[in-house]
Amino acid sequence: MPTPRIRLAVLCLLSCVLCFATSASAKLTALVGGRLIDGWGGAPVNSSVILIDGERIKAVGTTETLPVPAGAEVIDCRGLSLLPGLWDCHVHTMLLGHSDYTHWDATYPNRLEKEIMPAAAHQLLNAGITSAVDLGAPLEASINVRTRIAKGEIPGPTLYVSGPFIQHEPYPGTEVFRWGVKGADDARAKVKKLADAGVNVIKLIDQDQMTGEEIEAVVTEAHARKLPVIAHAHRPDEIRLGLKYGVDRFEHTGLATAPEYPADILAAIQERTAKMSLGPLYWCPTIEGFFNYEYTVANPLHLEDTGWQLDVPADIVADIKASVKHPGWLAYYQITPLRAKTSAAKFAQLQKTGLVLLIGTDSGIPMKFHNQSTWRELDIWVNQLGVDPMTAIRAATYWPAVSMKVDQDYGTVSEGKFADIIAVKGDVLRYINLLQRVDLVIKHGQRFK
Repeated sequence: MPTPRIRLAVLCLLSCVLCFATSASAKLTALVGGRLIDGWGGAPVNSSVILIDGERIKAVGTTETLPVPAGAEVIDCRGLSLLPGLWDCHVHTMLLGHSDYTHWDATYPNRLEKEIMPAAAHQLLNAGITSAVDLGAPLEASINVRTRIAKGEIPGPTLYVSGPFIQHEPYPGTEVFRWGVKGADDARAKVKKLADAGVNVIKLIDQDQMTGEEIEAVVTEAHARKLPVIAHAHRPDEIRLGLKYGVDRFEHTGLATAPEYPADILAAIQERTAKMSLGPLYWCPTIEGFFNYEYTVANPLHLEDTGWQLDVPADIVADIKASVKHPGWLAYYQITPLRAKTSAAKFAQLQKTGLVLLIGTDSGIPMKFHNQSTWRELDIWVNQLGVDPMTAIRAATYWPAVSMKVDQDYGTVSEGKFADIIAVKGDVLRYINLLQRVDLVIKHGQRFK
């Protein structure tokens, strides 16, 4: 039998061997020479150096201030704009751009988890979306796809999921991803079921068709479980009730064609944003489709982009193509040209209220594909609505991370945070639509593109 001293020596030797093996395999990666837009809003850093150690950023500097350690893998980023991985704050991975919801919901429920949602996730990541908020899908499928991505079994952004919508009554044939509530007790029970399953947010829609007690029960139960409540803002009373009962974020700029938001709503928003103890009020306008619809009808080139077909089975690709063969005939969009005429004014109103606007797209709805929607939204913000490019980028990087309370790990290119970094050729602050072709995608330190 070996003596205790010999056993101790052997253990020490094994420990040293393991430490050496670990350090040898944990090779640093250095992104060198790019122009870094770090997400904090300051001036870009030219000739930047970013050291990545495993999943996280080890150090950030310049070629003059931060030497690259010997043995590090060097990625030459000269001529590239580097920025934090993008967020899309409003996606639907259960949808792939098909124009007929009734047909889609009846035909593909059994293929959502294994085929459709993973395809959408892969397309998002390929487009530089390293984090996304999925607002509306079957509960089990949402949790399972999120888990598989987190485990590295399938490629995709870090997902934050709501599972099913909560509303007064589900539309016929949508019960698997829309949950109706009947009374305050039922509302609390539905939120509890979602929270216990592990969702990240609660999605509330058609709250103007619910009782005040039901809305209050949803919001109170969600907040008790530290879950934010994200609510639709299509109609004025949806906004009024959402503000009254304390929702955390609103979606969309409205289905109505009214020229602007009523004065009482703007006053209520400003009153809420003045309450700093509650934190920012967030709004995700999902506005791009209003501005691009008529162009798409006349120039449907993006419908033939093979990027939205990535990982999508051939029969589903054919079905989607057939459904959008005549983009100008879609009933879903007939009122869109009228809404486009009022959207810029509403966007400008929201900008003046003090709330925080976030980039989100409603990606997955008719003719909105996951590989395209996010850069198109940024392009409209900058080139049609006059938003400063840095502000737009922060609405797709820094502020989403803050809104989801994960800014300690995401949202900026900073020491200690997860290495979620993308790059494009050229000056993205001058040409925001360069984001339609992302050249480098790194998520949690792993290069996907």
